[in-house]
Amino acid sequence: MRCPFCGDEDTRVIDSRPTEEGQAIRRRRECEACAKRFTTYEKVEEITLMVVKKDGSREVFDRNKIMNGIIRACEKRPVPVADIEKIVYEIERSLSNAMEKEMESSLIGEYVMEHLKTLDDVAYVRFASVYRQFTDAESFREEIDKILGKESDKKSRLVSGKNNKSK
Repeated sequence: MRCPFCGDEDTRVIDSRPTEEGQAIRRRRECEACAKRFTTYEKVEEITLMVVKKDGSREVFDRNKIMNGIIRACEKRPVPVADIEKIVYEIERSLSNAMEKEMESSLIGEYVMEHLKTLDDVAYVRFASVYRQFTDAESFREEIDKILGKESDKKSRLVSGKNNKSK
């Protein structure tokens, strides 16, 4: 780190501690050349994620939009807010770990639906109906049949598994 007083590059760290919010590290430094002290802050550089909408427009990623969409889908359902926050955190972490500067909104919607499918079937269908823009009852039925088909597959595997064990 270059000294802000004399410009020398030889400085040493005297003290390091996290800031009150824990989002950065505060470092007290001393210049080897002029012996003056100064403070620096070290923090994680966050990449601004841009969301590419269906119409091609771009906007900055906003976790609150995901949170609000999931809350709306889970309205009047027995889903704890902690579970919703966990989903939003996991989606946000997945997007961050992808290290992409731009992400299609459709991919983000698929992430949300994956999580909702395991959380609550009704919330999943509600979200899917808006996200996939269902236009008629047949679209709802097809989506519900997919869910019910997977449930009956699980049950048949359990039943056949129990039968195999008893033989």
